[in-house]
Parts: sequence; C-alpha cells; structure tokens
Amino acid sequence: MKKETPIPYQFNSISDLHRVLGLPKPLHPLVSLVDNTEIAVEKDQLPASFLLNFYKISYKKGISGKIRYGQNYYDFDEGGMAYTSPNQLLAITDDAEYQGRTLLIHPDFIRNYPLGKSIKKYGFFSYDIHEALHLSDKEKSIILSIFKNIEDELQSTIDDFSQDVIVTQIELLLNYSNRFYKRQFITRKAVSNDLLTKAETLLDDHFSDENALLKGLPTVQDLAENLNVSPRYLSDMLRSLIGQNAQQYIHQKLIERAKQMLSTSNSSVAEVAYQLGFEHPQSFNKLFKRKTNLSPLEFRQSFN
Repeated sequence: MKKETPIPYQFNSISDLHRVLGLPKPLHPLVSLVDNTEIAVEKDQLPASFLLNFYKISYKKGISGKIRYGQNYYDFDEGGMAYTSPNQLLAITDDAEYQGRTLLIHPDFIRNYPLGKSIKKYGFFSYDIHEALHLSDKEKSIILSIFKNIEDELQSTIDDFSQDVIVTQIELLLNYSNRFYKRQFITRKAVSNDLLTKAETLLDDHFSDENALLKGLPTVQDLAENLNVSPRYLSDMLRSLIGQNAQQYIHQKLIERAKQMLSTSNSSVAEVAYQLGFEHPQSFNKLFKRKTNLSPLEFRQSFN
C-alpha cells in the first residue's frame, strides 16, 4: 500500500507561526524579528513540512562542521543567511540550527511600497538552502546592525514613520545581501568555475548526442538539476562569471555547435536543426538569425 505524504502545514499569519513556536505575540502583525534561541518547543513538536505565507530571512550563527554547498561541502564557521519567499515548501531536519535570528515579513507590509514589486528581483529568494550566503565577520556585523535597527524600531512607539523606516531597513538588508552574494561568486570562483566546466561538458555531450531530437532542447531547469543547483542560482552564477544568464549560455553553446555542423558537414539546414534537438527547423532558423544576424544558409554560404 502506498504511503501517504503528509499535507504541509500552512502558516497564513506571523502570529500563527509565533504561537506554534511557543513565542510571545509579535510586536507587529505583519513583521517580526525572532531570536531563534527563544523558540520554546522541541523540533519533533513542529510540523514535518510547512508553507509560510510570508518572506523569511534567516541568519544562522557560526556553525561548526561542514555545510553542503552545490555538489560539495565546505567548512563554514562565520555564519550565513538563507532566504525564502512565500509558499516555498520548508521542512524541519534533524540538524536544524536554531541559533541566530529570523526576520519574517508579510507581503502586505511592503505591498504599497516600491519594494512590494522590486523584491522579486532579488534572485536569492529562489535559491536552494544549500546555496546559502556565507558571511565574513565584517559582513555579519553589517547584517546584524540592520537587524538591530529593525528590532529597535519594532520596540519603539509606532508613529507615522515606523513602517517607512522598517521598509527602508529591509531594502537595505536585501541590497547588502545582493552585494555579498556577488562577492561570494568571486571569492568562491573555484567552485563556480567547476560548475561552469560541468555545465559546458553537459551541453557538449547533449549536442553531440545522435539522439538529441528525442531528448529535445536542453532547458535551464534540466541543466540546473544536473548540476544540483537552483535555476536562479545557476543564472546568477553564470552572469557573474561570463555576463550571461543560463538561457543565454545554453543558446551560445547551441549556436557554437550549429556553426560547427554547418561548416563541416553536408547535412541540410533542416537536418542540422533536427540533430540539435529542434522539433521545427523554422525555430532553429529564427534563433540562429537572431544570434548571428545571418540565416543558417547564409552562414554556410559564407564559407564558399
């Protein structure tokens, strides 16, 4: 008999989450800063999996041991950040770390501000948990100072400027996070270059496969899954290294292979399209012309 998967518990309000965690009521119904050491329930009393109807930004204090990052493990003692957007499925693990702080932001709190729309541009909300932001001591001080500003504002008497000040601090936190992630892509360049090498090998193997048509064109999702990273993280990592997102990189590799086939084989343009995985040659012609300003036939004729 097939084992039923438990339905994730859905937290629709920050107050509900506080209650389940054994915490006092939040100082504001739409935003809260939690000291994770104050959680008053054991892990086995919490839902095995759950959905939050609000943003969650977590700082985990220095953790001894190793953390999984991409396909590898790295020693990490300074502390790190993880970001989740509303309705992402979360789960409690045996090694869950409660030391640190967690900022909870309901979408309604920022809805009437520009941040309500621009928050979607921060790609790290779509990263997997093993793609956490690893902070240096200096970066940690900056993040914690912003948390302190938010905490002080929440504990002060609410006035006409309270929400403006907190939203400004949240946006500052996100912009610093963006900066620190860009730094991480650079300082962990060996890791990023390793992923780039693996991505190149995967695409070369795909386009060289005689059964490419049966497989279809590679997608960003396919490539990310094979590299064990999230699609958004892959795009941001590639953009920091080569100035292209994942889709642009796939197209670049495809065009390189197409040029090679058009210049060294007698296959018709349609046959080249099929061999690359295109279901319709017209789609191949359109993409090739957009990327090279030449049609496949014009490119081939330029060699004669």
